[in-house]
Amino acid sequence: MPGNARALSYGSGWECNRGFRETAGSCVAVVVPRDAYLSPEGNSWTCNRGFRPDQTACKAVQVPVNAYAVDSKYDRGWQCNRGYRAVGESCVQLIVPANAFAIDSSYGLGWECARGFRESQGACVAVEVPANAYLLRTGADWKCERGFRRVGERCDEITVPANAFLDDLGSNWRCERGFRKEVSGCSAVRVPVHGFINYSGDDWSCEDGFRKNGDACLAVPK
Repeated sequence: MPGNARALSYGSGWECNRGFRETAGSCVAVVVPRDAYLSPEGNSWTCNRGFRPDQTACKAVQVPVNAYAVDSKYDRGWQCNRGYRAVGESCVQLIVPANAFAIDSSYGLGWECARGFRESQGACVAVEVPANAYLLRTGADWKCERGFRRVGERCDEITVPANAFLDDLGSNWRCERGFRKEVSGCSAVRVPVHGFINYSGDDWSCEDGFRKNGDACLAVPK
């Protein structure tokens, strides 16, 4: 084991102490330059806020107007204030349309529409919520209430046939147990002698000792 090292707490081997890094089988001291600090891992260094690594030193970051210094892990070492966007080495003010607000993002438009509005060609237009619908949590679209189905820009009531019920989502219907879904209704499942409604509820199976043969349950030959 080289100097400035310690045995691993598990298995065999060793690792360098904090403030040292492994180099060719030895533990070499990490030289922390001015305006920097030892990283949490203890085997490298990181520049202070407002400085950027430049080979073996930390160089002061030139923060433009309408920006602020950030941790050196960011390439520039600075970020624009809310409502501004980085263009080269400057921060340019965003044009935020009516019914919108600026967001901290280097991508996209740099702004989002307020709840109840959606983006369209660089503007925020009101979301028109039809009857029997409600605005989604995102605020940019709507959904039909339970018992209604979206058809274009309206909500049509779902007609539930006899022996059926609305599903959990409330956007369609299902047949009750013992009935099979047809085009527009529910037809009763015809169960033969020695048969029973199976797990799915819309078909039948034969009892033990019988097998399915067309519409009947025939005894299995012994």
